[in-house]
Amino acid sequence: MVLKAVFEGLIFDEKDQVVKVVFIGQEPCYVVDDDGFQRHIPSEQVDRQVLEMMGSWIEGHEDILSEQAAKMLGQNDLFSIAAISSQLKNIDQQFEKVLEVGLPEDTRAYLGMMGFRINIDIHGKVLDVNQPGMTSMDDE
Repeated sequence: MVLKAVFEGLIFDEKDQVVKVVFIGQEPCYVVDDDGFQRHIPSEQVDRQVLEMMGSWIEGHEDILSEQAAKMLGQNDLFSIAAISSQLKNIDQQFEKVLEVGLPEDTRAYLGMMGFRINIDIHGKVLDVNQPGMTSMDDE
């Protein structure tokens, strides 16, 4: 069950206006201004699109990402790399957890300061995910 809007504060509409979050009952919704009409889009609909895009960026690169993550954590041993790789290979399960608990507020703030942003249309379709600093995995 989705209890939080994962990317609250990081979603923008086609006019580059930040999209606010409201709850309809217990369901979080992103509210997009459609020339005065407030469209309420279930956050899960948008969040899943973004998480699927992120999953596609990871897919096929789990080994490289595992090694780099282990180095960053100072845990550059085979067991740590294998554990991280296992988590990345089961990323769908990790995404389900993220949908349940959301991202911590300080993490969202950090992402926003780094320029991470998601643009959606009035129907909740993800148009663009801007992730500064991300290079193509093909550039290696």
